[in-house]
Amino acid sequence: MEVHKAQAFLAVAEELHFGRAAKRLHMAQPPLSRLIRQLESELGASLFERNTRHVTLTPQGEALLEPARELVMLSQRIKDVVRKSQEGEIGRVRLGFAGASVNQAVGELARQIRRRRPGISLELYSSQFSHVGLERILDDSLDLLIGRWDFLPAEISSRLIALEELLIALPENHPLADRDSVDVEDLADEAWIVLPGGAGATLPNRLNTLAMNAGFVPRIVQVAPDSWTLVVLVGAGMGISLILSSVRDNVPSRGVVYRPLTQEQKPVEVRLIWRHGDANPALRAVIEISETVFPAPGTAMDA
Repeated sequence: MEVHKAQAFLAVAEELHFGRAAKRLHMAQPPLSRLIRQLESELGASLFERNTRHVTLTPQGEALLEPARELVMLSQRIKDVVRKSQEGEIGRVRLGFAGASVNQAVGELARQIRRRRPGISLELYSSQFSHVGLERILDDSLDLLIGRWDFLPAEISSRLIALEELLIALPENHPLADRDSVDVEDLADEAWIVLPGGAGATLPNRLNTLAMNAGFVPRIVQVAPDSWTLVVLVGAGMGISLILSSVRDNVPSRGVVYRPLTQEQKPVEVRLIWRHGDANPALRAVIEISETVFPAPGTAMDA
C-alpha cells in the first residue's frame, strides 16, 4: 500500500465522511473516491460500506487501520531521518588516531559530540599512525584522522589543533640525562628506537633531517609498535628516541628523562585531516565541534 493511499484511507476512516476527508486532505472528493476504489481493488476487499446517509468501516477496513497508521508513521519517521542526516544531526564518522599521545584529546572530542550531537555515531580506530591513517583517509576507510605530517597531499583538507615540542627521550642513567638540553651532534653514536614511519611521517622526517644536518646517519636498533612500548624500551636502556611532548605528558615513563634539543626546532603540528570535498553532513558537524574542543593555536595556516 502506497503512503498517500494509506493517508487517504485513514482520513475517510476517521471522518467517516468523504467530503470532510477530502477537505482535510486538501483535495476534491472525486479524486479521493477514486483513490479508495483503487486501494480496494489492489487489496481485493471492500474497506467501507457506503450509502447515501452513512459511511462505515467493513471488518477488513477495521483490520487495516493499525497497519495503515504504522505505514504513515514510518513514512514520517523516514523523512525525519533524512532531514536530520542532511543537517548533520545523525550519521556516522570514523575517526582514527595514533594512540596514547592524543587519547585525552580524542576523549574530549567524543564527549562533546555525544553531548551536542547525540545522533552521530563516532567510531574510533586507534593505532593509526600518520602514514597508515593518511592512506585510510584517501581510500575512504576513515573519515577523520588526528596525526602529524610535515607534508599533506592536495586531496586532503585539515585544521591545526595543537603544537608540540620535539624532545629527546633518554634512559635516566644516560650520560646526557643531567643536561638541561642536548646537542644533536652529541647523539651521533647513539642507538635509536623509532616508531613506524612512512612517507610524510613527521618524526622519521625530523630525525633524518636533524641527523643529516649534524653529519651522521641514525643507527636504528628497534622499531617500537607504539609510544608505550617505545618509552619502556628507552627506560630499559635499549636506546634513545626523538619523541613528542605529548608522549611525555600522557605516557608513564619510569626510568626515562626528556630533554629539549639545544638547537631551536620548529614545533610539530598536530592536525585533524579529512578528504577534501567530503559531503558527509555528520563529518562537517564533527569538524565544527572540533573547532571549540581544539581552538587553533594560530601560529600556522590551516588548509
